[in-house]
Amino acid sequence: MTTSPIDHWPMYAVAVRVTTDTLTVDLADGRSISVPLAWYPRLGHGTAAERANWRLIGRGEGVHWPDLDEDISVDNLLTGAHSGESAQSFTRWLESRGTA
Repeated sequence: MTTSPIDHWPMYAVAVRVTTDTLTVDLADGRSISVPLAWYPRLGHGTAAERANWRLIGRGEGVHWPDLDEDISVDNLLTGAHSGESAQSFTRWLESRGTA
């Protein structure tokens, strides 16, 4: 039995909601994707105001949080990819915020 990769067209985000434990992204095709906030430690360590300050990038192919220097693509959400940031990089980021 052979398998082939899933062929899909680009999905676009239209809205974002971040709660204390969940990131939810609404897609242009009507679906919503919810993932644990723990998958993205910078979001998890951000304040409610920092998490609320987001913008769509690449016509909605991703989301950017300028206060947290975080970018998450819709493709990564669809494939279940967690943050790829190393522990060392995250620790440096925490230290730069004075929260390490």
